[in-house]
Amino acid sequence: MEPRVRTVCFLFFLLWVLAEPAENSDFHLPGDYLLGGLFTLHANMKGIVHLNFLQVPMCKEYEVKLSGYNLMQAMRFAVEEINNDSSLLPDVRLGYEMVDVCYVSNNVQPVLYFLAQEDNLLPIQEDYSNYVPRVVAVIGPENSESVTTVANFLSLFLLPQITYSAISDQLRDKQRFPALLRTTPSAKHHIEAMVQLMLHFRWNWISVLVSSDTYGRDNGQLLGDRLAGGDICIAFQETLPTLQPNQDMMPEDRQRLVSIVEKLQQSTARVVVVFSPDLTLYDFFREVLRQNFTGAVWIASESWAIDPVLHNLTGLHRTGTFLGITLQNVPIPGFNEFRVRGPQAGPTHQRSTCNQECDTCLNSTLSFNTILRLSGERVVYSVYSAVYAVAHALHSLLGCDHSACTKRVVYPWQLLEEIWKVNFTLLDHQISFDPQGDVALHLEIVQWQWDLSQNFFQSVASYSPLQGHLKDIQDISWHTVNNTIPVSMCSKRCQSGQKKKPVGIHTCCFECIDCPPGTFLNQTANEYDCQACPSNEWSHQSETSCFKRRLSFLEWHEAATIAVALLAALGFLSTLAILVIFWRHFETPMVRSAGGPMCFLMLTLLLVAYMVVPVYVGLPKVSTCLCRQALFPVCFTICISCIAVRSFQIVCVFKMASRFPRAYSYWVRYQGSYVSVAFITALKMVTVVISLLATGLNPTTRTDTDDPKIMIISCNPNYRNSLLFNTSLDLLLSVAGFSFAYMGKELPTNYNEAKFITFSMTFYFTSSVSLCTFMSVYDGVLVTIVDLLVTVFNLLAISLGYFGPKCYMILFYPERNTPAYFNSMIQGYTMRRD
Repeated sequence: MEPRVRTVCFLFFLLWVLAEPAENSDFHLPGDYLLGGLFTLHANMKGIVHLNFLQVPMCKEYEVKLSGYNLMQAMRFAVEEINNDSSLLPDVRLGYEMVDVCYVSNNVQPVLYFLAQEDNLLPIQEDYSNYVPRVVAVIGPENSESVTTVANFLSLFLLPQITYSAISDQLRDKQRFPALLRTTPSAKHHIEAMVQLMLHFRWNWISVLVSSDTYGRDNGQLLGDRLAGGDICIAFQETLPTLQPNQDMMPEDRQRLVSIVEKLQQSTARVVVVFSPDLTLYDFFREVLRQNFTGAVWIASESWAIDPVLHNLTGLHRTGTFLGITLQNVPIPGFNEFRVRGPQAGPTHQRSTCNQECDTCLNSTLSFNTILRLSGERVVYSVYSAVYAVAHALHSLLGCDHSACTKRVVYPWQLLEEIWKVNFTLLDHQISFDPQGDVALHLEIVQWQWDLSQNFFQSVASYSPLQGHLKDIQDISWHTVNNTIPVSMCSKRCQSGQKKKPVGIHTCCFECIDCPPGTFLNQTANEYDCQACPSNEWSHQSETSCFKRRLSFLEWHEAATIAVALLAALGFLSTLAILVIFWRHFETPMVRSAGGPMCFLMLTLLLVAYMVVPVYVGLPKVSTCLCRQALFPVCFTICISCIAVRSFQIVCVFKMASRFPRAYSYWVRYQGSYVSVAFITALKMVTVVISLLATGLNPTTRTDTDDPKIMIISCNPNYRNSLLFNTSLDLLLSVAGFSFAYMGKELPTNYNEAKFITFSMTFYFTSSVSLCTFMSVYDGVLVTIVDLLVTVFNLLAISLGYFGPKCYMILFYPERNTPAYFNSMIQGYTMRRD
């Protein structure tokens, strides 16, 4: 039949000075310095215990508190070990006296009893510096609520109090509790170990259950503060009904347990953190078993992390995986054998208190000895080290050497000063108190096992308060299919390159949305927004970084570039040949009629324009952009202007000289053709300068609209508008040249250049308009290659379309390139007009 433990009992250990030794009793050991212990060895279930100042009656209708008895035995063992050690307190014998505090119902009476003197009176004094109470130090109790009650009394007298398992952070306040110390880390470290455990297994969606007492409320608040704005969210938090030792479960409390378990069943959170004394949990886990709630991960606070009776609850292993936060296991040699050793016969002390005759405790300890032995000396070591801390303080205060101590009256405040100073090694662990009065003992994460061949509370990780992180994490036997790690997340983790879109009020609940192309997710900066890539970088969808865009420009190895380069080379060579032919036949009428010296200006500029073609290829630079945006447009405009002016001049000679002789004379006298070309050139240079000032010379990049992974690098950020602006004058000149050529269609054959000029100007006008139309549809390198191709064709149209026929006549019809032939053509034109 399983034991029913319904209350938690707490422990005080008291050290006090007796003038004369007394005889041994079961739980009273006389000595020069007595240790007094307060335990809950039994739980009062129904009857209300009436306490008086001198004696605590036996708790009636009790059940054994197994862990309390185990801690009491640890105190007895430490005292006997110190008494047998001839070096720590030589010629001084410690004793002990124990009182059952029966959970929280018997805290005040023992404190008053310990503070009183031998006559059981507690006098009211103005100064207690020289006051000697019954005891000089108190160790315990374990519950934070009970410790607070006791410490409020003891701190008034600066009576040293060392608790071994009360973890409340409120107890760190030394202004309020100057005489309180602890041989356990504070709640902050317990909760930090718990949080790091959940982070390690990526559990970010948890339920929290707390008891309705100070322990549950405070630790639940600390956990909530630690998780505020973090990576772990609390799905819900419920308060468990907390029973007092003299209470039965009320119907409304029973219904509340049913509701809590039903809520756990419905929740998607599979990790349940429980802050509660073990007294509250027996009925709760019975309800869990009744509703068959399974598959959870139960994270136990230190109050029940290694509770042997709860572990023995039938069927508990079916509810899931149990992990607990507890003190590090420090084996104490000889304690396992001492624990099951029966009490020695002897008379009972005249002031024996509740539960000092406890055969039932021993019998229960024997039946649970295996689980107690396998669970390790965890809180036991904390009790053990607390006793040794007081012993070392006495050693210092009494001036002990290896053979003797100076026996003297010990005032509580003197002993308190020495306890704060202790620094010693106990079983390879350093014992000293930090400024908040805590000992930095390591914590362990233990897993509950039900295999009799294994440790029932197997350590799976450790936590160092000094370093502040979890370490030595081992494999855990999960109570799941295929031993898979349980999943407890409100939302699954987003994949790489996915941002979180919050859903509801919890930060752990979200949707995962892919970052669009051109953006990336920097999780360290912001998990909820995708950052845009820099202008020279790009990214695919769902990326965590950007890559450099590929620069696109016209390159020499492309087939189109090679073809255009060959055409430009052909045009350059043909123009150079024309220049040579015209030079050799400079004085001939054919060259004179074509423009004379102006022809050499045009041919030279055409050669320069052909030489500028290579700057369109390769990575744009300031120098190449200057050539493309300034040198080439000026050269080409001068050529067009020369053709237009030449057409106008021929019309003037044959049609306007007779009608406007004075104007014609001014034209000839002041070199009207060259002045016109110079004016047009100046106008062109002004437009080029304006364009350069507006766009700049530095190459610019823009994204390829068809492929954003590509950056188009060009000399002009607004190439199409710039082209329209730069070619507007050329288009007007081409129209003018075409018009003048058309007006001279009836001129003598040798002077009639209408068809050649028409061809050149029409081709230029058509190609320029077509290029602007093409640029409005397409973008990128394709526009550059088409622009270059149109440019070369326009140059060829002037070189071969305008000068080519004249070279043909010079080379193949030399008889027509004579003054006589030209005069005959003019006379024939004159006769036809007449």
